[in-house]
Amino acid sequence: MKTANLAVLFAVELIALGAVGAYGFTRDVSTPLAWLYGLLGLAVMIATWSLFGSPKARWKTRGSARVAFELAWFGAGVAALALPGAYAWAALFAAVCALSKALAAAWDQ
Repeated sequence: MKTANLAVLFAVELIALGAVGAYGFTRDVSTPLAWLYGLLGLAVMIATWSLFGSPKARWKTRGSARVAFELAWFGAGVAALALPGAYAWAALFAAVCALSKALAAAWDQ
């Protein structure tokens, strides 16, 4: 069960990245600007995760700072799903994130 939760944690990280990228790439703007939004969104998400969120992060966040970071990071994925109107998917994603993170905290993952 713990191994499955690790897989779910990895999946929600990828879904958050994909949601933010898709939101940027599908904006109703000129094509170059949509590409810029998509790539910038992905770059910001990847950079913040690599600096603060990953197990090998340069500046590891712990305690309440970690909770705030993950709320912002996964919240960006939820917002990227909700803004175009996919409210059910956003709610489902938020619920899976919350459950998986709660299990990870209970199991010291």
